[in-house]
Amino acid sequence: MFVKEGIKVSEVEEFLRKRFARAGYSHTEIQRTPLGTRIIVHVHKPGLVIGRSGRRINEITEEIKEKFSFENPLLDVREVPEPFLDSNIVAKRIALSLEKGVNYKKVANYYLEKVTEAGAVGIQIEVAGKIGGVERSREQKFKTGFVAHSGDYAERLVDVGYTQAVIKAGIIGIKVKIMKSLPKELVVEKPVKHLNTAE
Repeated sequence: MFVKEGIKVSEVEEFLRKRFARAGYSHTEIQRTPLGTRIIVHVHKPGLVIGRSGRRINEITEEIKEKFSFENPLLDVREVPEPFLDSNIVAKRIALSLEKGVNYKKVANYYLEKVTEAGAVGIQIEVAGKIGGVERSREQKFKTGFVAHSGDYAERLVDVGYTQAVIKAGIIGIKVKIMKSLPKELVVEKPVKHLNTAE
C-alpha cells in the first residue's frame, strides 16, 4: 500500500511539474484531511497557475480528480518569493540553460553568484553526464560558501533539488544544494566596539 501511495505521489508531482513549468514550479506537498486531499503547489508565479477568476486552477483540479482518483482534491497554490533560494527552481533553470547550449561552467558560476546574492549561506551544484564535449560521463561540482552535507544541519537547513537536462550528447543530471541560513548555535555576534572615553 505504501509503495502504491509513493508511486501515486510521484506521478502527481510529475504531472504538476509539466503543467506549471512556465510558472516556476518548485515542489508539491500532499496532505490528507477529513474533508479530502489538499495538494499544495509551490511556484514562483502563482498567477500563471490560477488563471483569470481561478478558472485554470478549477480545470486542473478536475483533471487531477479524474486522473488520480482523489476524493475532493483541493489545489492550494503558494508563492515562492525568492526563486534563487529554491533548489528545485535553480536546478530547473540550470537544466534549461544547458538545453539551450550554454556552457555548463558558465551556467554553474552564474547561479553560484545569484544564489549567494539572494542571501544564501552556501550553495553546491553537481552536474553529471557527458559534459564539456567529452565522450565519457563525468561529474563536476561547483561550490561557494558553507553547505552541510550530513547530520541534523543538513536535514534541517539544506534545501536539495534534482532535475535532468536532455541534450544531444545524452542526459545530464543536476543536483543543487542550498543552505539558506546558519544554525543559531553557530551564529557568532560581532563584538560591540566601545569608544575610549578615558582622558
